[in-house]
Amino acid sequence: MASLIRVGDGEGFAGSRVDAIKWDKEKDETEVVGHRPTVGCALLVGSLTAGTYSSRDWWMTTEITEILEETEEKGQLYVKFKTGNSIYEFWT
Repeated sequence: MASLIRVGDGEGFAGSRVDAIKWDKEKDETEVVGHRPTVGCALLVGSLTAGTYSSRDWWMTTEITEILEETEEKGQLYVKFKTGNSIYEFWT
């Protein structure tokens, strides 16, 4: 299961769905381009199905502007990244 936490206040989400979403502003279309933090994409982490009996089922960042740190060890991925106004940490 993946976890996404905003460094400033601890907000975020944990779930098995991870999508890097690219938005084409001219066509007003989105496309999933991967399943890890990617510069130029928003990152969505959530549940595969709705209805977790929670106030929300996913969390999505704004566009990622910079990868600050990235490590992968024994199948575990850690990425610290920056968006336009926040810093996030992501683990698998």
